[in-house]
Amino acid sequence: MNTNLKKLDSLQLVLRLTYGLVPIVAGLDKFFNVLTTWQQYVSPTVTHVLPFNPSTLMHIAGIIEIAAGIVVLSRFTTLGAYVVSAWLTLIALSLISSGHYFDVAVRDVVMAVGAYSLGVLSHALEGSRLHAPSYADGHVPASA
Repeated sequence: MNTNLKKLDSLQLVLRLTYGLVPIVAGLDKFFNVLTTWQQYVSPTVTHVLPFNPSTLMHIAGIIEIAAGIVVLSRFTTLGAYVVSAWLTLIALSLISSGHYFDVAVRDVVMAVGAYSLGVLSHALEGSRLHAPSYADGHVPASA
């Protein structure tokens, strides 16, 4: 494996751990409210149309975040990264539409770009592994 591919693998690992573990932690916290009181981020407009209370919405969001984090950490990293990216974008749009928490919305957009980048990187690395020559027998051609 060449040096650049090793660097890309290291980068993917850092991003994979970040976008796998952070959603799991945030998702779990939707049930405990240690990091913040998550219900405060629910748009008043959404609160009025929900058939249940904001706490239940946060529990549902927590389950989705935990599942997305697990998918990122699994062999389906590319799919999970795109799901996390879309999820963070939807959260940012919701915050912007509420007219509050613009700082959190900006942070979520930045994180969505990072998750999308993980998806692109993972897809590229999957492709490079599919087309990479195998030297399992220990014989490396002179051109390699």
